Amino acid sequence: MKKLVVITGASSGFGSAIARRLNALDYPLLLIARRLEPMEDLKLSNTICKAVDVCDAEGFKNAIIEAEAIYGEVETLINNAGIMLLSELDSQDPKEWEAMINVNLKGVLNGMEIVISKMKKRQSGTIVNMSSLAGQKTYEFHAAYCATKYAVHGLTEATRWELAPYNVRVIEISPGAAETELVSHISVPAVQKDYKDWKESIGGVISADDVASAVEFAVELPQSVCIRDLKIAPTKQQN
Repeated sequence: MKKLVVITGASSGFGSAIARRLNALDYPLLLIARRLEPMEDLKLSNTICKAVDVCDAEGFKNAIIEAEAIYGEVETLINNAGIMLLSELDSQDPKEWEAMINVNLKGVLNGMEIVISKMKKRQSGTIVNMSSLAGQKTYEFHAAYCATKYAVHGLTEATRWELAPYNVRVIEISPGAAETELVSHISVPAVQKDYKDWKESIGGVISADDVASAVEFAVELPQSVCIRDLKIAPTKQQN
């Protein structure tokens, strides 16, 4: 009997691809995102879908409590929800900084805080934080986004130290250029075009399912094995 997996940002991109893969392996799922319909359209078995913003700590916690009442305690949390708003820092609307800090960092903290105590108590569990190559490398137009993903990298590394004695895995997955909705959220047309042109210049990017396969690999390893930081990118991506 597989144990409960929670996936945030599950309405598109990496989140929905991860959901499809883990559902095929018979994991019961709690899917969380702000948009309910795309999650329900996946039509996955043994799955609860909740329209919750990860920035809403109380709503996030209540969704997990409801799923645990049906499927048991969360064994794996995949903190996938994130936004990428690229711009030169001096011309970027500070509201975009705030949005990325709230979703990319505070949303991850909210999820971890909800599940950690129970994982420590039973000495089992896995937390997967979806970061980015931009969490360990810098790129043009990425200043505020890099700041949030560098924070996720530091958070993941530090929390792994805290949880290793309790047999709890903390895994960071760091994708490079991938095909998701994130680019469409960039509010500066010239920056969005620059990113799209760069993707074409390297002959295309990896798919959401490529990244989901990496998550599946890391999660499916024995509890005694922790993939600390898995970087995945197009072969032709040089930086």
